[in-house]
Amino acid sequence: MPTTLTLKNVPDAVYERLKAAAEMHRRSLNSEAIVCLESVLLPGKMPVSERLARARELRASLQQSKFKAKDIDVAKQQGRA
Repeated sequence: MPTTLTLKNVPDAVYERLKAAAEMHRRSLNSEAIVCLESVLLPGKMPVSERLARARELRASLQQSKFKAKDIDVAKQQGRA
């Protein structure tokens, strides 16, 4: 049976990042907090569907940026100089 947990004295910066992540993933604060805790404490337990959803979100966010594969190649080459 799930347990209820109350968090106190959450730093403002942590709260804001959790809130932004919850909005981005279309989750409640509670659900986002549980996902964050699970990903840290039970990293091997993430469902495949969740991994795929996160990968798709990341891919979509990268496609919207101006950062291209060519830029990555140039950065790699500069890092090896």
